[in-house]
Formats: sequence, C-alpha cells, structure tokens
Amino acid sequence: MTAEAALATSPHPAARRTDAEWWRQAAVYQIYPRSFADADGNGIGDLKGVADRVPYLRELGIDAVWLSPFYPSALADGGYDVDDYRDVDPKIGTLADFDAMAEALHAAGIKLIVDIVPNHTSDRHEWFKEALASPKGSPERDRYIFRDGLGPDGAQPPSDWTSGFGGPAWEPVGDGQWYHHFFAREQPDLNWRNPEVREDFLKTLRFWSDRGVDGFRVDVAHGLSKDLPEELPTQAELDAIPVDGNHPVWDRDDVHEIYAEWRQVFDEYDPPRIAVAEAWVASDRRPAYASPRGLGQAFNFDLLGARFDAAQFREIVAFNLELAARSGSSSTWVLSNHDVVRHATRYGLPPEPAEPREDGSLPAESDATQKTGTSWLLHRGREPELKAERGLRRARAATLFELALPGSAYIYQGEELGLHEVADIADEDRQDPTFFRSPGVSVGRDGCRVPLPWSAGGESLGFGGSAHIPQPEWFAEHSVEREDGDPDSTLSLYRRALALRGELRTEERLEWLETGDPQVLAFRRPNGWVNVTNFGEGPFPLPEPLRGEVLVGSVALEEEGTLPGEASVWLKA
Repeated sequence: MTAEAALATSPHPAARRTDAEWWRQAAVYQIYPRSFADADGNGIGDLKGVADRVPYLRELGIDAVWLSPFYPSALADGGYDVDDYRDVDPKIGTLADFDAMAEALHAAGIKLIVDIVPNHTSDRHEWFKEALASPKGSPERDRYIFRDGLGPDGAQPPSDWTSGFGGPAWEPVGDGQWYHHFFAREQPDLNWRNPEVREDFLKTLRFWSDRGVDGFRVDVAHGLSKDLPEELPTQAELDAIPVDGNHPVWDRDDVHEIYAEWRQVFDEYDPPRIAVAEAWVASDRRPAYASPRGLGQAFNFDLLGARFDAAQFREIVAFNLELAARSGSSSTWVLSNHDVVRHATRYGLPPEPAEPREDGSLPAESDATQKTGTSWLLHRGREPELKAERGLRRARAATLFELALPGSAYIYQGEELGLHEVADIADEDRQDPTFFRSPGVSVGRDGCRVPLPWSAGGESLGFGGSAHIPQPEWFAEHSVEREDGDPDSTLSLYRRALALRGELRTEERLEWLETGDPQVLAFRRPNGWVNVTNFGEGPFPLPEPLRGEVLVGSVALEEEGTLPGEASVWLKA
C-alpha cells in the first residue's frame, strides 16, 4: 500500500491533516535512533526499530517525530558528525528502510522531522577528504575554514580559540595550515560564504523533502555564517565582542540570507516543509530565526534552565508567548532532550551551588541554569543525593503544565516512562566527546542516551541486541511492559494528556487566573480548558472559580477540590 493510500484509509484523526500550519501546536516526539529500538539485534537502534514501534507512537498520541541524525557517521559526536547528508548509516538501515519508516509514520498520521547538521561535516566527508588532498588556496579547501598557522613554519595555531567540547578549536593538517572546528576535531566547520556549500544544502533539503520529510530541525542554526578577520582575535577578545549581529562567529545578521534561500525550497512543496532552529541566542534575537521568511520556528529552551518554581515558569511563559507573537510564529516548549539531564532527575536534585566570581562573590541566581547540561550529574566530584520520587512527581506536574500551553511541545524519548538520568555508567562504556575531552571533570551526556527499556526482562530489556550503552537494573521498573497496563504510570499519564491535548487545542493564547497563592499558577485556554499547577509542597484548596470537571491530574486528588503539593490538574470550566 502506498503512503497516500494508507493516509486515506487511516482512522487516526491526524492522518488527514495536510494544512500548512500543523506544526504550530504539535506534540513532537524526539527519537534518538541509536537508543530507541534495535530490530536487527546489533545493539544499535535502527530505522526498522522505529517502524516497528509506530503503533506505540500512535497510541502515545504524538503529532510528529523528530528523528535525530541517522546519517553515515563515525559517531564522534553521537551522529552529529555527518559523512554523507543524503544517505543512511548502514549500521541503522538503508534508504529503503527510511522510506518504509516514513510511510509507516505517515500512515499513522504522524509527521516526520529530521535533523540537519549544516554547521560542520565529519572529517570523513568526501569534501573534507578532497580538501586534505588539495593544496592551500584550492577550491576544495575553500569549502571549509582553513587558515595558515602562526610562526615561520605554521606550527602554531592561528589563534588560541577553544572548542565547545574542550581543547583547541584549530587542528593542523601537516602543511602549515589548520582547520577550524568549534566542536570535535572530527567536525570541521563549513565555509558558508562558499556558493557551492549553499547550493549543496539546498539539494539536500530537496532530497529529503522529496522522500516525504515534513520538516527539519536545524542544528547550531546560529553558527553558519562566519566573517573571520585577517588578524584573529584572542579567545578573550572574541568572548568580549557583542553578539549583536556582527560577531565574527555567532548569530550574524547575514545568516538569515541563508535561511531565506531555504524558505524558497520549503515553499516549493504543498504543504510547505517546516523548520525549527536550534539557536542559542539572546532572547530578543530569537524571533529572526522564527520569521516566516526564514525557518519559521525556533526552540525556546528557557524551561530547561528553570527551577521548579512558579515565578520562573510564569515569567518564562509570558515572555516567550510575547516573542512568538513578535515573529508571527508559535513558541516551543522543551523539558528534556538528548543534550541535557532528564527533567525527572533535575527536579529531584538539590540546588546546584553557583560558581563564585573572580572576586569571590556569588551570582544572584544561586542555583545555576542547567540548560547546556552543566549540572550536578555531569561533573565529577559532585554526587548529591537524588530524591527520585520527588523529581518524578515534579516532572509529571511540569509536563502537564507544558502540554497545556499554546505552541508546540517537544517530548524526549523515555520521558513518557518517567526515566531518570543514568549517572553510573562505567568510563569504558561512555561515548560522548565531552567526557573524553575533559577527563576527570565532565561525564558528558550519555546518561540521557541509554537505550529504552521496552520489557521488564530479557537481553537489553526488549531494546534488541546488547545495548550499546548498558542499561541499569532499575530501568526494568520503568519499562513499557510494566507501565502499559498501569493506570497510574507515567506512560498512562502521557497518553491521557496527549489525547486530551489533541481534543482541546484551540487558539494560541491563554489567560492567567488569580489563585491567591504565589506558589500556584493557573491559566485558561479560550475553550474553557484550565491548568492549575501547585509548585508548593502543601495542598492547595481550589477556590470556586478554579473548580470544574477534572480531566487529568499528575497525581490523584486526595480529596475533592484540593490539589496536592507539586502537582498539576486539568479542568474543564
């Protein structure tokens, strides 16, 4: 059966949605494919594994899947080091497997968003191999950022810049020249001033769009355009340059010329392909990435850096809804992803002590942000006690809060099972380059990338072959098999909430409601759908204006009209 025929006969309510704005309030499920499901038993998740689990995804109630990189890769950075942008890693499938997976998702009414990694290739990419085999000043080297080294023989790097993963950001190639890599040395940065680079990515966008991809998540979207002066600044000088649109490396205004070209490609399709920017930029610069003339939407990561705190949550929501209105886009809401400590764990840890300033004083915000993965569990020598039950309780409450907001919600695989971060991974089993480039300091991001538990027993808990990152024994209690029939499980909560969200979605606005308690937030969507979240520890008696039919709660209401502490409830007023 063709994908079109399957769509026509599917009873799924989203199957016939072909409108151009399906993404505005979509629930998107992020799949890290190597850790989702392994169909061929080689210990690495694959595309057939995703296709086999489409019934699970359909029952979960999501609108779209975001597929993290699946391209050929040496896995120097979890697949974000891409050898070939128009193929599939043979360890996880083939192009035919990709087509079959896409057809299965579409037949179930689920859209498909794929990761695209335009800031850099891998050092095994055909272009980079050609660059190394070509002389200085050649067209092959111009696709990347090469500079002469300092000193009479070019033996010193062009500058003292450091990589985001630790160590130098320049790598010598043996002839007096060095190439720039902001991330791992296996990830040489592309030169986006080169027309051949720009044209080749347009070809890639069409390649996947022609295969039925509905949209793209754009990695490091703020880093593509670079304008490096002849005399490079020092790292300290680079850090001191304002990121105001003219920075040599980050968030340059002219990056949006690239995305205007991409938008022309997106609009060749009906409905137009969508895109969402991963852009770690100042908040007032985020709307440019979400412009309808460019990518159309940009990630809002602010909740990733928030404590479980009513004032912070309200400020973040109000601010980001205003930003979305400014760009004409819709906001995105994220509590966990493949780069950060899972939110069930973050909320169960004590406040992280702030690093003192050079003068010995502490920042005003003493429990520092964790948005970049800088947290207790990612640093050696910091092993605080995790209050796991409390963390999960808060995570369930935060999830209901998130799913009630206008805009799109991104769910990271395994959060629907209430999974915690896996902290105790042996050094020899770790894979994240941040671990290897900061020995004894950072343990990296592998703790949120452990393969999912599908069953309570058997090899790799139903994942497939021997899991490429070992699973802890306690994963069995959070398996799909254990949670599937339990009405109180986190999986059941996600299923109920996502089903209701699909029914209740309405205009992209909300009205804050007075609760009389600074630790309790309440808001109403235009159709009478009300969310109440109690961020405090004690119970909260719901006043009469906040009472109504209980639709779903993150915990059971112990008595009618009273919301327990650290809990959320949806009501229909």
